[in-house]
Amino acid sequence: MYICLCKGVTDSQIRQAVCQGACSMRELRQRLGVASQCGKCGHCAQSLLRQTRMTITEDADLQAA
Repeated sequence: MYICLCKGVTDSQIRQAVCQGACSMRELRQRLGVASQCGKCGHCAQSLLRQTRMTITEDADLQAA
Protein backbone atom coordinates (compact mmCIF):
# COMPACT_ATOMS: atom_id res chain seq x y z
CA MET A 1 0.00 0.00 0.00
CA TYR A 2 1.26 3.47 -0.80
CA ILE A 3 2.04 5.57 2.26
CA CYS A 4 3.62 8.58 0.56
CA LEU A 5 1.97 9.44 -2.75
CA CYS A 6 4.31 12.34 -3.46
CA LYS A 7 7.39 10.09 -3.48
CA GLY A 8 5.67 6.78 -4.29
CA VAL A 9 6.79 5.09 -1.07
CA THR A 10 5.04 1.92 0.08
CA ASP A 11 4.60 0.35 3.50
CA SER A 12 6.91 -2.47 2.40
CA GLN A 13 9.68 0.01 1.61
CA ILE A 14 9.29 1.63 5.02
CA ARG A 15 9.37 -1.75 6.79
CA GLN A 16 12.44 -2.74 4.82
CA ALA A 17 14.22 0.52 5.71
CA VAL A 18 13.41 -0.02 9.41
CA CYS A 19 14.72 -3.60 9.21
CA GLN A 20 17.90 -2.19 7.67
CA GLY A 21 18.38 0.16 10.62
CA ALA A 22 16.26 3.28 10.10
CA CYS A 23 14.96 4.19 13.56
CA SER A 24 13.55 7.69 13.13
CA MET A 25 11.45 9.76 10.78
CA ARG A 26 14.57 11.74 9.93
CA GLU A 27 16.24 8.57 8.66
CA LEU A 28 13.14 7.53 6.71
CA ARG A 29 13.00 10.98 5.16
CA GLN A 30 16.68 10.78 4.17
CA ARG A 31 16.46 7.26 2.78
CA LEU A 32 13.04 7.32 1.11
CA GLY A 33 11.86 10.92 0.97
CA VAL A 34 8.83 10.19 3.20
CA ALA A 35 7.06 13.34 4.47
CA SER A 36 9.46 15.60 2.61
CA GLN A 37 6.90 17.30 0.38
CA CYS A 38 3.30 17.81 1.49
CA GLY A 39 3.74 15.94 4.80
CA LYS A 40 0.31 14.30 4.81
CA CYS A 41 1.91 10.85 5.15
CA GLY A 42 3.90 11.79 8.25
CA HIS A 43 1.53 10.37 10.85
CA CYS A 44 1.00 7.12 8.99
CA ALA A 45 4.72 6.69 8.33
CA GLN A 46 5.52 7.41 12.00
CA SER A 47 2.95 4.84 13.11
CA LEU A 48 4.37 2.23 10.72
CA LEU A 49 7.89 3.01 11.94
CA ARG A 50 6.89 2.45 15.58
CA GLN A 51 4.91 -0.69 14.76
CA THR A 52 7.78 -2.22 12.79
CA ARG A 53 10.34 -1.37 15.47
CA MET A 54 8.12 -3.01 18.11
CA THR A 55 7.75 -6.13 15.97
CA ILE A 56 11.52 -6.35 15.50
CA THR A 57 12.07 -5.97 19.25
CA GLU A 58 9.45 -8.61 20.07
CA ASP A 59 10.98 -11.03 17.54
CA ALA A 60 14.44 -10.49 19.03
CA ASP A 61 13.08 -11.10 22.54
CA LEU A 62 11.44 -14.35 21.41
CA GLN A 63 14.65 -15.55 19.79
CA ALA A 64 16.65 -14.73 22.93
CA ALA A 65 14.29 -16.72 25.15
